[in-house]
Parts: sequence; structure tokens; C-alpha cells
Amino acid sequence: MAPRLLACFGRRGGGATASAPDDEGQQQEAAAAPGPVLVELFASQGCGASPEADAVAARLAQDSGDGDGAAVAVVVLAFHVDYWDYRGWKDPFASSAWTVRQKAYVEALRLDTLFTPQVVLQGRAHCVGTEHDALAQAVRDAPRYPAPAIKVTFQRPNPTTLQASFTGTLRSRVEGPGGASVLVALYESGLVTDCGRGENKGKSLLNDHVVRRLEKVAAVREGASAKKTVSGTVQFPLWDGFRATKCGLVLFVQNAALQVLGVQHFDLPDNV
Repeated sequence: MAPRLLACFGRRGGGATASAPDDEGQQQEAAAAPGPVLVELFASQGCGASPEADAVAARLAQDSGDGDGAAVAVVVLAFHVDYWDYRGWKDPFASSAWTVRQKAYVEALRLDTLFTPQVVLQGRAHCVGTEHDALAQAVRDAPRYPAPAIKVTFQRPNPTTLQASFTGTLRSRVEGPGGASVLVALYESGLVTDCGRGENKGKSLLNDHVVRRLEKVAAVREGASAKKTVSGTVQFPLWDGFRATKCGLVLFVQNAALQVLGVQHFDLPDNV
């Protein structure tokens, strides 16, 4: 059977928009509306404070998508770290790779230590994940960039693999030395876990926006213009129980200093 081929454009505040005038890259950037803020939550089911932070992040994402034009659009990704697993409960969504990612932010932001629940915004600022007011203010203060104008097509080369191919323009100049990477995260929401041990023993935990896979789509050279075209294909190994209706993709551009320069969200087609 030939693999299925489906196409999807970004939505939820980070979608493709009409083309800007074909002038200099800076003019194109100025003409484009600011895109969403990337909010990365580092949490663990073994951390007693993380369920509250999960709820705060979920409300933030919901408020962002409720159609209120005054709200700053946000895209949330939850990275479950593994350094709480030794306390008696192994988080089924935790990964050492997400711990490494959080440690990189600790170094880039010149922090003393890593902790949960921690929120990092646009790779430039952080706050405690349970502090709703501080988080809301940090979102308002975060620099915003036009969302990339990238189209994605999906294929299922086999039942256990989702292939996504991307092509389009950055719509933001690549700032900072060392160039940037175009990354894409596959996340899952609506995950319910009955926690049997650890600080959340006896609780039924609801987790949304949980990052299941993170892949690199393309590398971009230092100083690339807003009109730079990028393309690439990634393959996501799927897990038991994968359902497209519970998942989404977040594509973002991140420079060598870990600063986020543009974010785009994609819903998955129901029949992918």
C-alpha cells in the first residue's frame, strides 16, 4: 500500500500568513505580525509541585487560544525530566535528554541550579512554574518574532512511524553568532496517570503538551535573512496508543545561545 500523504498549515496563532511585500528582509519582518511565545515547562510526576504547574501552563495555553485579541499567544511544551525518578516514582514520560536540555538553559541563563517546576520563555527568561502572575508578566515581557511561514506534509511510511516534511521561510532574521537550528517537537495532551508512589502518591495526574519527540529539521547559517527558505524531513517513532487527535507539532527556530526566534504550531490531521 502506498504511504498516505497529507498536508497541514500552522494554526493556533503560529500559522502561515499572507506573503509580505517582496522587499528587504527587515521590511518583510516588520510587516509580519508577531507570533507566539514559546513556554517550556520542565516538570516531573515525582515532584510534588509539578501538578500545579501543569495546571497553570494548561490554563495559559487555553487562555491564549480563546480568541481574546488582547492576550499574547503562547505555545506550551512540557519536558518531563528524569532526576526525580530516584524518589520512588518513575515518570513514564521522563527523558534524560530533557534533563540535558534543562541543564543547557541553566548554563545559558547563568542560574545556580536546575529545579522543577521551571518555566523557560523564548529561551531568554525563566520563572517558577507555579507562579501564575510572574509567568503571565514574563509572557508579556518576552520578545516576539513573526511565526515562520512553513508548510508541512505528513506520511506514514509504516504503522510505527510518522514522517513530516517541512518547507517555507523563516520570516525572522537569524540573530546571534553561531547560526540557528530549526527544531520540531511532537507533543501529546490528555495523558492521565495514577501515581502509585513518590510525592504525588495516590493522585491521578493530568499532563498536557508532553513532548514525546524532538527532532532537528534544518541548520541555518548566522545572519540568514527573514526570507531564507528552509526545508527538511524528520521521522518520529510512534508509541503504543498514539492518537493524532491528542497530538500536535511545534516548530521553532533556536540560535546557538538557545534564544527562540520564531514559533509555529501545527495540528495533526485526524486521519494521519
